[in-house]
Amino acid sequence: MHYISTRDRSRAVTAAQAITDGIAPDGGLYLPASIPALTPEDLRRLAGLDYVGRAEELLCAYLVGEDGVWTREEVSRCVRAAYTGTFTDPAVAPVNGRLRDADANQPYVLELFHGPTCAFKDLALQLLPHLLTVSARQTLLGKEIVILTATSGDTGKAALEGFRDVPGTKIAVFYPSEGVSPMQKLQMVTQEGGNVRVVAVRGNFDDTQNGVKAIFADPALRKAMAAKGRVFSSANSINWGRLAPQIVYYVSAYCDLSADGRITLGDPVDFVVPTGNFGNILAGYYAKQMGLPIRKLICASNRNRVLTDFLQTGRYDRTRPFYTTLSPSMDILISSNLERLLFLATDGNAAAVSGWMRQLREQGWYEIGPDWLAKLRETFTAGTCGDDETRDTIRRVWERTGWLSDPHTAVALRVLDEISAAENSFPTRGDAVPAVVVSTASPYKFPASVLEAIEPAHPALRKDEFAAAAALETMAGIPCPPQLKTLRGKTPRFTDVCDAGDMAGYVEF
Repeated sequence: MHYISTRDRSRAVTAAQAITDGIAPDGGLYLPASIPALTPEDLRRLAGLDYVGRAEELLCAYLVGEDGVWTREEVSRCVRAAYTGTFTDPAVAPVNGRLRDADANQPYVLELFHGPTCAFKDLALQLLPHLLTVSARQTLLGKEIVILTATSGDTGKAALEGFRDVPGTKIAVFYPSEGVSPMQKLQMVTQEGGNVRVVAVRGNFDDTQNGVKAIFADPALRKAMAAKGRVFSSANSINWGRLAPQIVYYVSAYCDLSADGRITLGDPVDFVVPTGNFGNILAGYYAKQMGLPIRKLICASNRNRVLTDFLQTGRYDRTRPFYTTLSPSMDILISSNLERLLFLATDGNAAAVSGWMRQLREQGWYEIGPDWLAKLRETFTAGTCGDDETRDTIRRVWERTGWLSDPHTAVALRVLDEISAAENSFPTRGDAVPAVVVSTASPYKFPASVLEAIEPAHPALRKDEFAAAAALETMAGIPCPPQLKTLRGKTPRFTDVCDAGDMAGYVEF
């Protein structure tokens, strides 16, 4: 398996090189030159495995090649280290049928929040450090890796936890100073480890992400780091080693539904994904391209509806107001992983992709045209949900089923409802095709928002996040994860705040 850039398909690199580089020298994103196929026989066999076994099989298809860097044994060792004993649910990424059992028109829920940081990023970032260290042994020859990460909330803590005290690495995480929830911030600024740094950036996530990209693109800084025996890499989903593990949970969810008799192998399903940077839903697209029977991928946006508008009109325009919402991990206007989708949808037209990315950088928008849009809409549909609708959905789901939804999952649930009810839209509920909502975070990462949605006058809301979490525990009978509860009273280690233009000063430590 070789990897090429979205902006120049003539330069092929190994999987190990793609993972250690993080981003291609031309500024493009690496992606596999071909997509492995999943046959019905493969799915039948995978349905009989656990999550670890499924991950081993799928990742071998993307990593093992003639270069000899990656062997099945190396992949197996990495996968087992990542997923054994690190998730509180033995299924790792269980499919919850509670909503569906209460009402046959409701979706299943794929729960991706049982990892050490209670967010879906754990499924990739518990594995990426292992992938990176194996790759680096062959490609970097002893150099130290400096991981640079921009986060809108969940990636930061998951990356910090994954790379904490990993030999041969350092990690710097940058987050928008006013763009994450109090619990997300506390998770990051109290992070332990001798090789970590956390810095707040004045501005929003796009400012933060652009700052990280500028560091990667600075040849003088890269040269200075190289002179010290250090190289940059990324833990964001621009790194293929971050994205590939996310393909696994789509396939695994389908296999679980089949193994449990909820569907018959070969039946189509829809996935509903709350997404801002487009990596999560893109992993579902890769699963579909491999052969997983996905009918539709439903892109759920909050008030920052740049992706919804693009998938409805074909015009991507970041020159619009930025909103801070109840679902901060989706408060994004520049969705980096969309570049990979454009490459795939245009049959590898690197020149077109490069031109669109240049236009986005210089003018703030691009438009792909009706033919390419029609091709995307064969798989994708999209909708949006504001904060009032998010609160209403959290409350209604709680009252009907007793299940707590975090704000991001609530956005997906609401978008599914509205698309299902829309005239002339494809049918999702009430037909033979079930939907699976991808639940990206524990409600206890946003306890005040969830409690306010359920009981707006609750006295705990006048206190702090931990009082809100305790109130939710009492109401729902669902324990707050200990890794969140024990944050109370911890002293922040990292208090620096900088402008986006000054971020480079924090990457040498």
